[in-house]
Amino acid sequence: MNGALPIEHCGETLWLLADRAVYWPARRALLVADVHIGKAASYRALHQPVPRGTTAVTLARLDSLIAAYPCDQLIVLGDFLHARTGRAPATLARLKAWREHHRALRIHLIRGNHDLHAGDPPAELMIDVVDEPWLVGPFALQHEPTPHPTHAVIAGHVHPVFTLRGKARQRLRLPCFLVDGKVSLLPAFGEFTGGWAVTPEPGARLFVTGAESVWPVRL
Repeated sequence: MNGALPIEHCGETLWLLADRAVYWPARRALLVADVHIGKAASYRALHQPVPRGTTAVTLARLDSLIAAYPCDQLIVLGDFLHARTGRAPATLARLKAWREHHRALRIHLIRGNHDLHAGDPPAELMIDVVDEPWLVGPFALQHEPTPHPTHAVIAGHVHPVFTLRGKARQRLRLPCFLVDGKVSLLPAFGEFTGGWAVTPEPGARLFVTGAESVWPVRL
């Protein structure tokens, strides 16, 4: 499928998606990290001039992925809501309307550092909230990218990006997936999240996403 790159990891097939998500076909699950709903509203509450409409764009991207891949569950690797100040009535109303369109979808949230401050999502969103690690198959699904003693970790939190460099000093900074036997990272899914440059350890695999494609980077 366009915009998807299947890889093998810990005996499982995972599809790295150009829209900064992972599809796990064996579990019919969509994995995303660092959605940060309400971040722009939080900044506006501090009288900062930031873009509007980021929540609508983020939810529309989720709609597209749920329509494109057979999904029984959505797994959020932390930081679903950005802050208590981002729980604006308009933001929560939009979330509630979105959830009504996906009532059959099971949604799991692994609490991240922002979730601890923002509080759990409202009950009417029907989101199962758990603390990390959540052990599923060979993976420890977490927000924090810390190793687990028995399972390979898939995490968020870092918002990983990688800079491609050309021969004429061109630079292109792109979101990336970092796949490692101990701790793997997903790029931030949210629209207004920024990024942190990562340096892969020896043996890790790195995949950048952009222009509706995912491709491996030779390290």
